[in-house]
Amino acid sequence: MPKQKITKDMSFAEVLQKYPKTAHIFIAHGMHCIGCVMARFETIEQGAAAHGIDIKKLITDLNKAIKKK
Repeated sequence: MPKQKITKDMSFAEVLQKYPKTAHIFIAHGMHCIGCVMARFETIEQGAAAHGIDIKKLITDLNKAIKKK
């Protein structure tokens, strides 16, 4: 299995800065707070846990999104 570029330990800010086109994936998964102050410090895993979101599915979808050209 190829190594994923986006991991659950990355912050929202880090992912959005490197891969801006992932914003719609976060929103589709119910994470509408991607622009909030905590998004700078919170990891994707922490945010997903706080919102009851399936972290594995979210990470898979984020990585699929950055592979599309």
